[in-house]
Amino acid sequence: MRKQSLSRTCAALAAVTSLALAATACGGTTKEDVENEDAAAATAATAGKADPDAPTKKGLTVGFLPKQVNNPYFTVADKGGEKALKELGSDYKEVGPSSGTDTAGQVSYVNTLTQQQVDAMAVSAQDPGALCTALKQAMKNGVKVVTYDSDTNPECRNAFVSQASADALGRTQVRLLAEQIGNKGEIAILSAAQTATNQNAWIEIMKDELKDPKYKDIELVEVAYGDDDAQKSFQQTQGLLQEHPGLKGIISPTTVGIKAAAQYLSGSKYKGKVKLTGLGTPNDMRKYVKNGTVEAFELWDPAKLGELAARTAVALASGQITGKEGETFEAGAMGEYTIGKDGVIDLGEPTVFDAENIDRYDF
Repeated sequence: MRKQSLSRTCAALAAVTSLALAATACGGTTKEDVENEDAAAATAATAGKADPDAPTKKGLTVGFLPKQVNNPYFTVADKGGEKALKELGSDYKEVGPSSGTDTAGQVSYVNTLTQQQVDAMAVSAQDPGALCTALKQAMKNGVKVVTYDSDTNPECRNAFVSQASADALGRTQVRLLAEQIGNKGEIAILSAAQTATNQNAWIEIMKDELKDPKYKDIELVEVAYGDDDAQKSFQQTQGLLQEHPGLKGIISPTTVGIKAAAQYLSGSKYKGKVKLTGLGTPNDMRKYVKNGTVEAFELWDPAKLGELAARTAVALASGQITGKEGETFEAGAMGEYTIGKDGVIDLGEPTVFDAENIDRYDF
């Protein structure tokens, strides 16, 4: 067996069994070999050289792994990915946990996609570090890894497709709520899971934005977590209002959370008195905008996010990009995108939805 073939065989075995078993099957694996493999995986995101003129490969298989299947937001996003892959002549498959906090389940699905030898995978990570070992193994086996919506640590993937810049999303949500409450009063944040990378990044930026002197009369009294579960988010909203009777507003930067909060507010004495904004889909929030529960909220187009994740995955698998800062690629009708620092690709600016424009959108 040639040395190159032996290495490939060992890598495949390592993806589906323990390191000890792989050593027994292939022989010659030492502690130094393992350390070298880990080092290689850590640099996989920036290894190789891009060929922007390389032809777009067809017949690829790209696996989508959202935080949670059957979540309306991810359903829309992944449909966008499926449509793009069909246009590109490649195959789409979706796997994932039914719970938005089942990190072990996500790890298992990463391993499954690796074992199935997909060409690339698009992952929305529930936790920035928990998936890293499995994702590094995938990259060592030649799988291109794109994160979308919620990132891992940068060394655990080739590129991250971000909804918009974290800075823009964090600050605009504060500005929306501040305007609605007249820059005065107690506010709270209703987030998803405590480990969600994107939520935590936005919350830190929200806190930084609130340091601006113009918000001196606004106090953030609590950050609550609904785990992207509708019932828990509903109960957390109720709890926030009971614990903070002077609450003037809530920011919920999660589509499940904002809908659940709106549902509670719309049937309570707080309707129209406690302001609510955050990130939601027009179809989920339309009734609450029209009945006066919510004045305005924002979001990007999740279908476009999924499409860009798919097109990024195909560009990586085709060798047109590697994930290095400064590389550019064409994303069909979406236009040209440039990869930023740490392999981040920003989709674009969020859209604010209110009573005047919400009926123009259907997602």
